[in-house]
Amino acid sequence: MIKVNLLPQRKPKRVTPPGEKHIAIGMGALALAAGGVYMAVHRPKASQYNDVMAANELLQEEIAGKQNKLKGYEELKTVVEAAQKRSDAITLLNKAQIVPAHVLHELGEILTPNRTPTMSEEMSKRVGSGPQSDPNRRFQTDWDPHHIWINEFVEKGGEFTLQGGAQSDGDITQLSKRLQASVYFQNVTPSGAERITEANSTVTYYKFSITGKLVY
Repeated sequence: MIKVNLLPQRKPKRVTPPGEKHIAIGMGALALAAGGVYMAVHRPKASQYNDVMAANELLQEEIAGKQNKLKGYEELKTVVEAAQKRSDAITLLNKAQIVPAHVLHELGEILTPNRTPTMSEEMSKRVGSGPQSDPNRRFQTDWDPHHIWINEFVEKGGEFTLQGGAQSDGDITQLSKRLQASVYFQNVTPSGAERITEANSTVTYYKFSITGKLVY
């Protein structure tokens, strides 16, 4: 006897291949790991970076504000420094004896090329070439005062001391004779001519000192 089964057949269950299951588990683990890294590392770093950038912006705004307040500071600093130098110079002058302006002007004339001292009529004859001339008073009219320089001029109680340097001993003599001929100086005595050679070169000059009295 033949039996016929008229009931529908059940579909066989789908069987997942062994490797596919492991791949799915691995992908899930990677996703969880990536999320963990994001939450534990990247997110705090990003937040920290944003905080730093925000602080930097505030700092830049603060700097810009201070720079606006400091506009003109360099100019003001220059003015203050110049005022301080003038103040120092005035302090030094107040501590020293004040030399009359006409005496300083006369000294400037003596140290100017092609200029002669302010002389009396008698002195003009003594330094000239006429019959009343004095060879000991006569000075060279073509002397170049650039060969001499003044380092210090001090006056106290009507007496002065002039110190400086010269290229030759003859330059000191020419300066002394002009001071002697001037109506503003008397008892002029040159002294202390000393030959100096600079330590770091072969340049040689004469260090000198001239003393005398001022005629006010």
